Amino acid sequence: MSTYPRSLAGKVALVVGGAGAIGAATSRMLSAAGATVIVTHLDTSRDREAAESLIKALGDGHAAYPADVADTASLIALREIVQARHGRLDILVNAAGFTKAVAHADLDGLTDELIDRMLQVNWRGQFATIRTFAPMLKATGDGLIVSISSIAGFTGVGSSIAYCAAKAGIDVMTKALARALAPEIRVLAVSPGVVDTAFVPGRGADFNDKVSASTPLKRIGEADDIAAAITACATMLGFSTGHIVQVDGGRAL
Repeated sequence: MSTYPRSLAGKVALVVGGAGAIGAATSRMLSAAGATVIVTHLDTSRDREAAESLIKALGDGHAAYPADVADTASLIALREIVQARHGRLDILVNAAGFTKAVAHADLDGLTDELIDRMLQVNWRGQFATIRTFAPMLKATGDGLIVSISSIAGFTGVGSSIAYCAAKAGIDVMTKALARALAPEIRVLAVSPGVVDTAFVPGRGADFNDKVSASTPLKRIGEADDIAAAITACATMLGFSTGHIVQVDGGRAL
């Protein structure tokens, strides 16, 4: 019988999109739980500096490497680096994402190019990352994949219709892969409501205040709320797979 919380000592966790707010918070919590953390970042000076600053704060043994989920070749190159330098992978967190606010009634505003980019990053990129790293996760016999979804995937309320669709796709992918990759890999998704980050461009304090007032717990989420749920998937939910864990303060009720 498993002892909870599970120790992550000796385990290696890859946080894809680890330079973002939720990815960085998750990296800190997984590290505190004992894991060696690898984060990915886009190959820009801003993202590189954010990732390097995070790794410096985490301390020795952790690492940051460039990768783009929309470029499978970069993911394969990353896998070779992880295998060569770290020798194993136990946990994969899909925290990379992209969105742009488009009013749902503005059909012309949701162009073909924007739809393609939204699905490329938010769905295809997550699947490509899992496809790339599944062999390493399976080799441990106790691998874990956690993808970040959104309540937009089932409420239909989100930054754009394409974003809602991409997140619904992550929920379906989570269930399908939980069956396909068992028993060596557990597959879960964490589904936030509104989170206090800069992820959606143009949203300010007035939007956050309005959402807080309409949410049962009377606040919006913090990055640490989402990171805690992801960490719980690794340390507490050892007999769960194929599930979508809502972390929304009751907003979807």
